[in-house]
Amino acid sequence: MFWQANAERSYAELDHVLRIEELFLMQRVAQKINSILDLEPLLDQVVADVAKTFGYSRLALLLKDDDTNELVIAAGWTGERCMKGTRFKIGQQEGISGHAASTGETFYASDVKKNPFYIAGEEDSRSELDIPLKVRDSVIGIFNFQETKTDAFTPERIRLLEALAGHISTGIENARLFQRERLEKERMAKELEEARSIQSRLFPRSFPKVEGFDIDGICMPCREVGGDWYDFIPLQGGRVGIVVADVCGKGIAAAFLMSSARSVLRLYAARELSPGEVLSEVNSVLLNDFPSARFATAVYAIVDSSSRTISFANAGHLHPLFIDPYGARFLESQAGLPLGLMECTFPEVRIKPEPGSRLVLYTDGVTESVNSSLEEYGQIRLRDHFLQETATAQTLLGDLRDFTSGRPFADDVTIAAITATPFT
Repeated sequence: MFWQANAERSYAELDHVLRIEELFLMQRVAQKINSILDLEPLLDQVVADVAKTFGYSRLALLLKDDDTNELVIAAGWTGERCMKGTRFKIGQQEGISGHAASTGETFYASDVKKNPFYIAGEEDSRSELDIPLKVRDSVIGIFNFQETKTDAFTPERIRLLEALAGHISTGIENARLFQRERLEKERMAKELEEARSIQSRLFPRSFPKVEGFDIDGICMPCREVGGDWYDFIPLQGGRVGIVVADVCGKGIAAAFLMSSARSVLRLYAARELSPGEVLSEVNSVLLNDFPSARFATAVYAIVDSSSRTISFANAGHLHPLFIDPYGARFLESQAGLPLGLMECTFPEVRIKPEPGSRLVLYTDGVTESVNSSLEEYGQIRLRDHFLQETATAQTLLGDLRDFTSGRPFADDVTIAAITATPFT
């Protein structure tokens, strides 16, 4: 009786230890599912953990290939050897794994030699357990266990492994969702990079050489692409057209509309029309082409080296900054409405700058840039910067970056500066 009592106590203690190990296993698997979002490492670790915890000789996680309707070993364990890539057909007569996948029900063969569905594989296999992995009642794979002895799986152990399979199914679904999201982000990032590269080619690659004037400009989209643009358009008779414009909105949509508006403006500028006429023609086209609630503001100027004049028209854009020997001021001339809203006229302004005078065209990304105190750069700082003789579009961009302490700009930043040079 003493030995019998000791044996019963030993069995009870062993059972208690096994149950603790099972609980720890469930906890570890749950932690892996919550922390590992890459599918292959997740399955490898789960299979290795289960194999080492219970000492199973062979087990595998097989995932369903929907394209071929086959099961593929995604993670496997046989002793110290991993198996991957082996394929099995799905069907009620296609082995125990194929049978379980076709029925969607757990299948246990306590003695594979006596089971009609068994297809001989490893010679020493004696019992096999196949548990379907499911997501929303759809089979996505099989959790397969094989042992070298008959009756290797108790009802309690089967229930535990079925619960484990449920956790693994959730982990697989989460990992696949993560993978799809990552691939989609990579695809979008690639497309945005291609769009950025294409848009950057639309901006001028060099500054025009116009007798009597120095001209420079820059555009910095706040995202990969944006709605701002500037352009230098060579015209006949030693003239050049200069445009600074801003399509409302940001990102891909604004960039697409920007490209369209740029092409239309270049088309009419090439016809040697005046600034007001160019904006009027562009406006008529954009009224039909732009979606509702979309518009663009723009200043289009023509620099004429023969007459040493600058003429421009304004379509709802910020007032240009003009600096001459008499001081600095914003040319608050009559402006037409933004392009794409309604038919209107665009009055023209003509100036004859003296040497050293400067006309600066810019977008609101310049004046509305903010520092850490949410203070805007503003028109006064813009004016003070260009009162410096050495100021250019590039130096203004540097000043903006200093002002914002290197923080990303909240809007596209575009500047074009036209400086009258001394007579030669």
